[in-house]
Amino acid sequence: MPLERKIKYEKDCDREFADWVTSQTGGENLRHCIQCGVCSAACPLSLYMDYTPRRLINMARAGFKKEVLSSFTIWLCTSCYSCRAECPKQIKVTDIMYLLKRRAIEEGVYPKRFPIPVLAREFGRMIFTFGRVDESLLVANLFLRTNWLRFLDMAGVGLGLMRKGRMSFVPHGIEARGQLRKVLEAIDSQQSKEAAR
Repeated sequence: MPLERKIKYEKDCDREFADWVTSQTGGENLRHCIQCGVCSAACPLSLYMDYTPRRLINMARAGFKKEVLSSFTIWLCTSCYSCRAECPKQIKVTDIMYLLKRRAIEEGVYPKRFPIPVLAREFGRMIFTFGRVDESLLVANLFLRTNWLRFLDMAGVGLGLMRKGRMSFVPHGIEARGQLRKVLEAIDSQQSKEAAR
């Protein structure tokens, strides 16, 4: 199915979003981007993205918030750092992708049944709740939230692993969960203050 192309107008821009992106850690050099396209050429997944990294960077700094946050590009980024290593202006493209992922999750504008944002949200929730990630619970939650038919397909494999003692649906947590939560809450509070600036 061909990608739908629409004309973008300046009135569609969100200047506050553009200023926010460039004020965040990692986005401070975004205005120096010369749109050379090296990041897109270096990206092994750019062929599968709805917007190439070069185009996404340009849209973010212009303030096309809706298009940027709802794009698949930020979720397909594998954090291989090829774009960052090749950028002649030393723009932290991978850091910007993480920044945009967090913002998309906060605003709830990510593709709903796409597994990567669900995985990111569940991963963070498990760290906060248990202090660690329980892989079997993470995979079960991922399938239940994205493709429950696939969960039913994998139930036989899961039961076999449970019988052999290789998997459990009882999550194991760390001892000092309260201390970890305080650290995570302090980080969230600090990030909220930075985002408000």
